[in-house]
Amino acid sequence: MNIPSSCRIHPTAVIEDTAILGEDVQVGPYAIVGPDVQVGPGCRISPHVVIEGVTTIGRNCQIFQFASIGAAPQDITYKGEKTCLNIGDNTIVRESVTIHRGTPKGGGTTEIGSECMIMAYSHIAHDCKIGNNVIMANVATLGGHVEISDHAVIGGLSAIHQFCRIGRYAFLGGMSGANKDIPPYVKYQGQRANLFGINVLGLRRAGFPREVIEALREAYRIVFSKAPTITEGLELADQAYPDVAEVREFTDFIRQSKRGVPAGEWNNSQ
Repeated sequence: MNIPSSCRIHPTAVIEDTAILGEDVQVGPYAIVGPDVQVGPGCRISPHVVIEGVTTIGRNCQIFQFASIGAAPQDITYKGEKTCLNIGDNTIVRESVTIHRGTPKGGGTTEIGSECMIMAYSHIAHDCKIGNNVIMANVATLGGHVEISDHAVIGGLSAIHQFCRIGRYAFLGGMSGANKDIPPYVKYQGQRANLFGINVLGLRRAGFPREVIEALREAYRIVFSKAPTITEGLELADQAYPDVAEVREFTDFIRQSKRGVPAGEWNNSQ
């Protein structure tokens, strides 16, 4: 069994012989670590956690009690193929979270970045791609193949439809339901609802310059309020701010959307 002497393993935990644990890993009572699992140095695995499948966990992650990590995907086409789950460094997975590994038709891998906070009872389905510094509040739920970019926040009790994309620094309020792509830097709230302007508070907290935030606010207004059509608005926004990379990211995301994006509301307070 490949367990360094610096690890602390409770005697009731089950660590399969071929599992790989890094230095200074702690595993609590009745936890189970499967045969194809790799756990990085400094990780803390609480009681009753189950980690299975071909799952790789980075350094200094914390996985709280009753979480189920790397279970088979909830997909009727899945026939037991060997697929993967990868989790980055310093990510926190709270109580009773469920994260499933990928499917062959989705590329075979579910990925979660570093420095993420996945709060209690959240669910990340097969083939999802989660960036770095993402926060999912309690009971947030992702369907299969969802992509969430860096620094996005998903409010509690929210649900994201399969194949949707969520852009960088987007903020979804609690109890939201999204069945379309949510562009970067925006706020979204409600069930199949509208966008509600740029996530100004989140961008300020993240240290974005005032001029970038103002450019994004005006680009949003051009696209969703000022221009006759979305297509014309995207062109006008790019022309107005050709040197602001964040504006180009915002407009390119909308252009590349396969599911479409929600309508955008505008008032002067946004």
